[in-house]
Amino acid sequence: MAEFLITTDLRKILHVDIDAFYAQVEMRDNPELRNRPLIISRDPAETGGRGVVATANYVARALGVHSAMSAIEARQLAPEGVFLSPNFKKYRQVSKTIHHIFHTFTEKIEPVALDEAYLDMTDSHLSGASIAAQIRHQILKETGLTSSIGISHNKLLAKLGSEFNKPNGVTIITHDNMLSFLAELPIGDFRGVGAKTKAKFSALKVENGLQLRQLPKETLRGLFGKMGENLYWQTRGVHFGEVQWQRQQQSVGKEATFRYFIHNEIDVHKAFKQLANEMIAALKVKQLTGRTLNIKIRDDAFNTITRAITRETPWPLSETLITQTAQSVFEEVIQTPFSVRLLGLSISNLQSSTFEEMTLF
Repeated sequence: MAEFLITTDLRKILHVDIDAFYAQVEMRDNPELRNRPLIISRDPAETGGRGVVATANYVARALGVHSAMSAIEARQLAPEGVFLSPNFKKYRQVSKTIHHIFHTFTEKIEPVALDEAYLDMTDSHLSGASIAAQIRHQILKETGLTSSIGISHNKLLAKLGSEFNKPNGVTIITHDNMLSFLAELPIGDFRGVGAKTKAKFSALKVENGLQLRQLPKETLRGLFGKMGENLYWQTRGVHFGEVQWQRQQQSVGKEATFRYFIHNEIDVHKAFKQLANEMIAALKVKQLTGRTLNIKIRDDAFNTITRAITRETPWPLSETLITQTAQSVFEEVIQTPFSVRLLGLSISNLQSSTFEEMTLF
């Protein structure tokens, strides 16, 4: 066995994630929404069926609603649901408070999104559980929001931990309980396993981490390429990636300024398709993907509209999906007639495109 695999990792990594952030902020400000399916998106009844879900509360999620879903599909799943347009100015303000709290504990912070970050607390004399309790208490005190935290010796396990006991929970994964935790984890909870990959595993009768761990590395590599090898190491809890707390590239994107302004949706679609292709090509060269798709629109009067759609997993590098999503956002926010001078697409909350955070280093 390689030497690095028998070396005990003594780091203390926390992954902090605010529970259903946008939706929770709205429920905090309007408590009557707490027990109703709440969907952060414009109501498709008001947009002719257009629009994309930014996020949803846990009541709506129990009905199958999730981020990046079309608003009309969300309405079908939750016919009694409440739709609210996102208030990004408010969310960014709350996020500033949350990240300020993080900085009172350490400067070694890797922001992942407005509501999410990794903290490297290795240098602290306090236990991970004690730090997590203080962070959660302070976030609740200053913002009224609950959070979930995973604590472990690497980023992979800390992330899995924060997702395991949501909402409003703490999960500690140690060297002693790591393998048993991963053995019981459903296959769909491993990083990088989407619907198609999960279906392939189901055909192999692989439903959890224990069954996944029994597959040889060569078999996984043959079936799934580099991601298969990464999954081999995931089931063993191996990941040495550091918390990237120093400044790094924030986004990858493309913009187009039009000499002759655009006045119809067909040309908008063509432009978004071209931008999506160029952006995807740039991401592939850099071997990156990300969880947030940003859409930028500027009209002939230099009014600029931006929208951000964050998924729980990275955006697939799919020209069709990205183009359709951007087009839906455009149709939602722009009224006809229109005159567009600039369109832009970018991906932020960047990470390795092999799959989320899971090169070994």
